[in-house]
Amino acid sequence: MTEEMKQEQEGCPSEGCAGCSHASTCQSAKKDFKKPANQYSAIRKVIGVISGKGGVGKSMVTASLARMAIEKGYTAGILDADITGPSIPKMYGIHEQALGNEEGMLPCVAQDGTKIMSVNLLLEKEDTPVIWRGPIIAGVVTQFWTDVMWGDVDYLFVDMPPGTGDVPLTVFQSLPVDGVVIVTSPQDLVSMIVKKAYHMAKDMDIPVLGIVENFSYLECPDCGRKIEVFGKSHIEEIAKELSIPVLGKMPIDPKLAEAVEKEAFYSVKNEYLNGAEKVLES
Repeated sequence: MTEEMKQEQEGCPSEGCAGCSHASTCQSAKKDFKKPANQYSAIRKVIGVISGKGGVGKSMVTASLARMAIEKGYTAGILDADITGPSIPKMYGIHEQALGNEEGMLPCVAQDGTKIMSVNLLLEKEDTPVIWRGPIIAGVVTQFWTDVMWGDVDYLFVDMPPGTGDVPLTVFQSLPVDGVVIVTSPQDLVSMIVKKAYHMAKDMDIPVLGIVENFSYLECPDCGRKIEVFGKSHIEEIAKELSIPVLGKMPIDPKLAEAVEKEAFYSVKNEYLNGAEKVLES
């Protein structure tokens, strides 16, 4: 039986594996499906930000990494691949629509110089729900790479939706991802959830740069005591087991929440991700 016949028998598209749910185990998934960037893009590193589940503050970490890069004098961009739950533009106070021409689309630029592309920048009303099926969503994410004129960018951070579905698979297969950062929180089942994200990246031959724990603790404003609101952290043990570094432990910080609420994340200085600096620059 030929490989094409095997694909058809297993329900796989003969024209390619991008977007296929079996791609992490299918041999044909090892083929190179990388898409060329827009001719007006010069991107040096692509860093994916992933999580095994939702609600862990992945977009907060993504924006914090971009802010860290900007503070260090690098140019940075954020590709908001969370198509059905985009939050990056609002965090930066961007509400206008993205413009384009026959050469491609132009990302919007935040006050700190961060270049941003999100589906919210293409909708007439930003509160319009995106009710699309997986293949369409995956296609839009790919277009954010091939059709957006990013220009000169040192670090492009890809804010992915939670889980191990269509979009992370599309990003891993279609974009030249240099590495991923896993975001988690100190809750039950964290070990299993982190491992799912870790093993997906490994199955797709994507380096795992490290792990960030969000909502790690709450610092008492009176005595400075660290209160573990969501339980005791086990991130060090998990990182040791997987042989990856802990890039930072982010507390529940009212100042970060206030910056999001005021749509002024471009002014944030996040001091909790110092461990990410050397890893990203290596």
